[in-house]
Amino acid sequence: MSRITPQSEDFSQWYLDIVKEAELADYSKVKGCMVIKPYGYAIWENMQKDLDRRIKEAGVKNVYFPLFIPESLLQREKDHVEGFAPECAVVTHGGGKELAEKLIVRPTSETIMYDTFSDWIQSYRDLPLLINQWANVVRWEMRTRPFLRTTEFLWQEGHTVHKDKAGADEEAHRALNMYIDFDRESLALPVLTGKKSDKEKFAGALYTLSTEALAKDGRAIQAGTSHNLGTTFAKSFNIQYQSEEGKLEDVWQTSWGVSTRLVGTLIVCHGDDKGLKMPPKIAPIQVVIVPIFRNDEDKTAILDAAKQVVSDLKNFRVEIDNRDGQTPGYKFAQWEVKGVPIRLEIGPRDLENNSCIVARRDTSEKETYELSELFTVIPKLLDEIQDNLYEEALNFQKENTRKVDSYDEFKTVLEEKGGFILAGWCGSEDCEQKIQDETKATIRVIDEEEHIGKCILCGAEAKQRVYFAKAY
Repeated sequence: MSRITPQSEDFSQWYLDIVKEAELADYSKVKGCMVIKPYGYAIWENMQKDLDRRIKEAGVKNVYFPLFIPESLLQREKDHVEGFAPECAVVTHGGGKELAEKLIVRPTSETIMYDTFSDWIQSYRDLPLLINQWANVVRWEMRTRPFLRTTEFLWQEGHTVHKDKAGADEEAHRALNMYIDFDRESLALPVLTGKKSDKEKFAGALYTLSTEALAKDGRAIQAGTSHNLGTTFAKSFNIQYQSEEGKLEDVWQTSWGVSTRLVGTLIVCHGDDKGLKMPPKIAPIQVVIVPIFRNDEDKTAILDAAKQVVSDLKNFRVEIDNRDGQTPGYKFAQWEVKGVPIRLEIGPRDLENNSCIVARRDTSEKETYELSELFTVIPKLLDEIQDNLYEEALNFQKENTRKVDSYDEFKTVLEEKGGFILAGWCGSEDCEQKIQDETKATIRVIDEEEHIGKCILCGAEAKQRVYFAKAY
């Protein structure tokens, strides 16, 4: 196996080494885009299956809208177009001719969807409208990194329409809570949650809610967002409904989404110097069996035993690594890089004792179990590993979340320790921008608890406390 740069030596290079050695993605001939390899895509597929189930359980139905958006549609909402214009890819020619109207390659689908919604929605009986789209989007990025920030990425985008603010508020928070549960239960990720500042909210939204994870280099990473769009887009796209009283009313809307950035989030939040640590619930391979043999007679018997284990564990994702030409040690290291939660080692002596060695990726612990025990042992171990990864990430988050009361203390903690920093803020965008310009730290979410204190920058009365961090 190639050498993986230690996290402590160069975290960015460590990340790129993991993407390469775990065979998650490859670079594309298109600058800023990636080729997602089978193992990396399998991780995304497992996330997609889990989230799609949760989305459908909430009564949301899947649709698909075009990749291209007429330029005139994007320009109908001022804040939205200003927010996305620098990132847009524009098609000017098609079929060998200049287009009569430029087409935008979707950076997000609000505008093309909402133009259609104005036709779909006429009456209060048409509400709520709850849809979701699994798609690719394009945002022209100057600095890219596989999964974490790419020009093209995959995501889901939910879009809902409601009669009033109460309905939109409820849906925006429902989506946020769905992401929180998914992060904790499936990705083993504790997240900070709350509202974004107006400066950091989605372009055109009334407010944005976010989940924020903490990478092992002390930087924040936005895992998911949910937006109450208010009536902004309804007014721009003339989406109205006739109320039960016969009045024409503007609808209220939400949008919410997560992307393949979550694959990168898993790497930076759970990985170590050996490679990935995959949460069992979304691991492409939950158990790998490495047979160890000296001759063909050993090989036949051991492979038969391995196949029986696969049969016994048919409800789990199990693979036998029976490749020729690779030593067991090489295979062990490769599966550690890929983060497979459990490795089973079966050799001649193990077979004589009807046993195998069970190695955990999360703790590197090894124990010997009888083959007949695996049916009950493996499910318990997978649950333990899932819980342990969450506890490790939660402890790291707690240890790297600090409260400060002065700007000098803020800058010292940010440079020496990183992590989430809880501090008073007056609510001024000028103070927010100055802190970002001087330190590269941004407000990740606003703390919901009441606070009496001073703004760390200007000293004025703080309207609220917020969590700052440097972020991906």
